[in-house]
Amino acid sequence: MWKDFFYFSKSEKRAIIFLICIICFLLIGRWVYDVTSEKEIPEENMEDIEAFLASVQEKEHRSQMIFYPKKKKREPAVLVEFDPNKADSIEFIRLGLPSFVAHNILRYREKGGVFRSADAFAKVYGLTLQQYKKLKPYIRIGEEDLPIQVLRDTVFHQQWKVRKDSLKALKYPEGTIIDLNTADTTELKKIPGIGSTYARQIVAYRNRLGGFYTVEQLRELPFSSKEMQVWFKVETTLYPSILVNKWSVERLRSHPYLNFYQSKVIVEHRKKYGKLKSLSQLSLYEEFTEKDLERLSPYVSFD
Repeated sequence: MWKDFFYFSKSEKRAIIFLICIICFLLIGRWVYDVTSEKEIPEENMEDIEAFLASVQEKEHRSQMIFYPKKKKREPAVLVEFDPNKADSIEFIRLGLPSFVAHNILRYREKGGVFRSADAFAKVYGLTLQQYKKLKPYIRIGEEDLPIQVLRDTVFHQQWKVRKDSLKALKYPEGTIIDLNTADTTELKKIPGIGSTYARQIVAYRNRLGGFYTVEQLRELPFSSKEMQVWFKVETTLYPSILVNKWSVERLRSHPYLNFYQSKVIVEHRKKYGKLKSLSQLSLYEEFTEKDLERLSPYVSFD
């Protein structure tokens, strides 16, 4: 019975023999490797190997010297008076500035840049706040060193400042009241808080409306305030400016108090029912609120 466990076919026997051969071959190879590795390298060969390694190390050292040269010790800064509009790169470096900062200063000057003050020098790209504070007491900029155009700009700025300050005397004194419908831009600019831009906007809005019927209408302008209203009054008679029975949709919508849909309702109503006789006829349409009709009433003409 036990013989059955040790019975192998021909193919199985061949496979077993093949595996045994491979195992033997691996064992012999391992033994040969151990024997050969224990042998000492001849002295002659060792000398050649050491010479080769020394030459490799020397080449590596030379390559490092080429690509990574030894940094030179930086000379101490010499702080003396200097003009940033005239100093060259050597002077900047002697002052303790890095070479790239000196390069940035020269490039700025080549492009027409001028340092008009010590504070302007602080804006140089790459210059740290600590470096600027260290150099600030030594910065000297004379007017004779500035270009003619810079001097002209400085004089113009001073003249403009005097001129601007003198305009204060041209403003109306407190308590002055002018007519909002007759004042031109020159008169409006005399009101404190109103300049050329605001004056033009008031006149343009007045023309679009057809005139103001109350001072409170100024609040419809974005820059207006209650304080501004105390300078005005409305005395001029207001004439109707919206011809509801004649104007087209485009003409009607140009008025600040009418939008496109309201203008279209007016024109459609005329086509269906004839001319408008009163604004109450428009109250039937959802496009018009009671407030809309109230502010339109001073401007509407039914001719």
